[in-house]
Amino acid sequence: MSELSVLQAVRFKGRPSEADIVATLDEEPADVAATLAQLTAAGLLVLEKAVRISLEGRERLNALLAEERSAIDQKSLAGAYSDFRVVNSEFKALVLDWQVKDGQPNSHEDADYDAAIVNRLDNVHQKVLPVLAAVITLLPRLSGYVGKLNSSLAKVKAGETIWFSRPSIDSYHTVWFELHEELIAASGLSREDEARAGHAG
Repeated sequence: MSELSVLQAVRFKGRPSEADIVATLDEEPADVAATLAQLTAAGLLVLEKAVRISLEGRERLNALLAEERSAIDQKSLAGAYSDFRVVNSEFKALVLDWQVKDGQPNSHEDADYDAAIVNRLDNVHQKVLPVLAAVITLLPRLSGYVGKLNSSLAKVKAGETIWFSRPSIDSYHTVWFELHEELIAASGLSREDEARAGHAG
């Protein structure tokens, strides 16, 4: 398990527990514990009731991401990211429809309405998989996102709809957001750049 992956997971999750990190990385608990101990000893993480990244840890993470980015074929990544942006527009629209119905917060009492959105989510998922496959050939570290998206979608389709967009778990929306963050960083962009271009979210 790489130092970059652990630091990135902690940054994304904010103040996760060790169990949260194990779950999101899908690694052996003993291996995660050992890596956390090493990074804490190095001053890159702070281990209290929860884990948080230190200022030094953020600087190290930024350096690792820059090193990773320098080895990527940016022209190929730009093409894959352009494809992702197209699917992302569809995803943003269906998330909004999941949250709002007829101008009001969706009560989720209309089963047919929700089922139609889940069907749209399944369609978006099928569209993003080949895009993600292209990204993974350039950036293998992101391969874990396939399993995360598959897992959260399966739970949503099984009726566990908290896995659609709940922010406190690796819901489909949470995983998608983190994947988007990875692509923004790998492309040498910022979320502010993407917001100005209308691609954030």
